[in-house]
Amino acid sequence: MAKRAASPSSGPSQRQLRVGELVRHALAEILARGEIQDDALSGNVVTVPEVRMSPDLKLATCYVMPLGGKDEKPVIAALDRHKRHIRTELAHRINLRYAPDLRFRRDETFDEAGRIERLLQSEKVQADLAKPQETDDQA
Repeated sequence: MAKRAASPSSGPSQRQLRVGELVRHALAEILARGEIQDDALSGNVVTVPEVRMSPDLKLATCYVMPLGGKDEKPVIAALDRHKRHIRTELAHRINLRYAPDLRFRRDETFDEAGRIERLLQSEKVQADLAKPQETDDQA
């Protein structure tokens, strides 16, 4: 039986999702315990909302956000500086053939949620919501 190639629109596989969650939990634990000695990280609580794995599981894109959204650039720079140490720690905590290379990115879901909230509160949307809804029976 031949393997089917996943289409680009099919999304991540179950294995990618499962490994991404393992990496996310291990990374969050490393950050919560303060195992990385860096001033930029010790002064911030860093959340890891999502980790996306490449199809071959060799690259993990880690979306991070300091609590309150302050010091984003120094925190991401500190994580990049300690990438090798974090990767070694991840290898000890999760059982994979290869420890994935890590990329750290700013999590933008909070910004997107704020943008949607502002749209919902805009005058135009509120005016549309205030209009009486016509039903098919009245038309």
